[in-house]
Amino acid sequence: MYGLILAGGSGSRLWPLSRELYPKQLINIQNTESLLQATFERIKECMPEENIISTTGVKHFSNVKYQLSSLYKDTVVLSEPIAKNTAPAIAVAVKFIVEKYNIDPIILVVPSDHLIKDVKGFVNTVKAGEKIAEKGYIVTFGIEPAYPETGYGYINITQTAIENGYKVNKFVEKPDTETAEKYLKDGNYFWNSGIFMFKASVFLEELAKLSPEIYSVLGNINFKYSTEIPFTEFDKMPSISVDYAVMEKSDKIALIKLESDWNDLGSWKSIYDVSPKDKDGNVKIGHILDEGSKNSLMYSSSKLVATIGLEDTVIVETEDAILACKTDKTQDVKKIFETLKKQNDNTHLVHKTVYRPWGYYTVLAQGNGFLTKMIQVNPGQKLSVQSHNHRSEHWVILEGTAKVVLEGKELILSPGHSVDIPVKAIHSLQNPYENVVKVIEVQKGDLLIEEDIIRYEDMYGRV
Repeated sequence: MYGLILAGGSGSRLWPLSRELYPKQLINIQNTESLLQATFERIKECMPEENIISTTGVKHFSNVKYQLSSLYKDTVVLSEPIAKNTAPAIAVAVKFIVEKYNIDPIILVVPSDHLIKDVKGFVNTVKAGEKIAEKGYIVTFGIEPAYPETGYGYINITQTAIENGYKVNKFVEKPDTETAEKYLKDGNYFWNSGIFMFKASVFLEELAKLSPEIYSVLGNINFKYSTEIPFTEFDKMPSISVDYAVMEKSDKIALIKLESDWNDLGSWKSIYDVSPKDKDGNVKIGHILDEGSKNSLMYSSSKLVATIGLEDTVIVETEDAILACKTDKTQDVKKIFETLKKQNDNTHLVHKTVYRPWGYYTVLAQGNGFLTKMIQVNPGQKLSVQSHNHRSEHWVILEGTAKVVLEGKELILSPGHSVDIPVKAIHSLQNPYENVVKVIEVQKGDLLIEEDIIRYEDMYGRV
């Protein structure tokens, strides 16, 4: 068996903690690992680590690669050059597996942002689903609905049994409350988990028949000698979900009930639902001081959050944004995210603290023609060898010993020392030592954006 982790998406409903460039699958909300890392650890119970492939957008590639490489150093991550939804992403990844390894395996496709604690139950369901996939079916994993949820799509099954599952009758869109209540009473409707399993050849045959516009482009992509997805071809793909492209049209769909817990953590209410609560039904994460609140979620990332007398409320604090809403309105957070995006407000895009494979940086101040950051480079890590066309930089070492490469010359700088990086100078900030390095960086120029980076060498494969 092979595994495919879908690691794209923006996680807009978990704003302000989740941002477009650092979405929910990369975030550690409560545990010691991110949802992406937990997904990898979970599915490796079903297959060898080397059989797990991940696919993500180009803007998330370095963070996804870094997080997964900490679990398995030779992990394979495909970089989608442009967002085209799940059908093209899955299609390209399936072709990669078939061509790269010259096999026709059963492939398990999983989103990277689910919370599943009962790993044994999940693994047992996967093994049962494998038997159905071997019979030539595309298997979907259904969640038995616990309440009339309007935020999920549903799958209606027939009574035709296939091994431990059932043949699917139809997929239905997210319902209104009245319809969701009917589905719950009916007993033949399941939540659509977005987890699938199929034999590679079966999926490609159905793709050719049901979505020829995807399959025809797929024929122009060759993975025998490269792992790169060519932009010129991938850009020709329609932007469409795998549900619309294949699942809702195929007559080879079977459903098996997921025999484990499951939550897609798609809203702050879902975070509240799965989190430990105090005697008053409150979830407190971070530096919280409360008096008399009930059934509320309070999240602090950096500051003290003081609350008094709240009921059924969500409060989320980050460095640059605060969210406050009623628990039953958390699905509408996506509307705030989309409004910020339309207004070109960067609080939808990125945190003041941005994590990179080598460490992180925090924006301290910015204004007309200047930007100041605090940069931390972790032991053994280094920034790419790069240059900038529109800005100069001034570095002051705060902590640790930094190795600076500037126009081919090496400088070893200790706290208090500084160096100027002129416009277009080729340079790199490195930390080959055992302690962290902290640097104040002051940028000056007419265009102070991350895109103003020309990379020449990079240990994280971003050249």
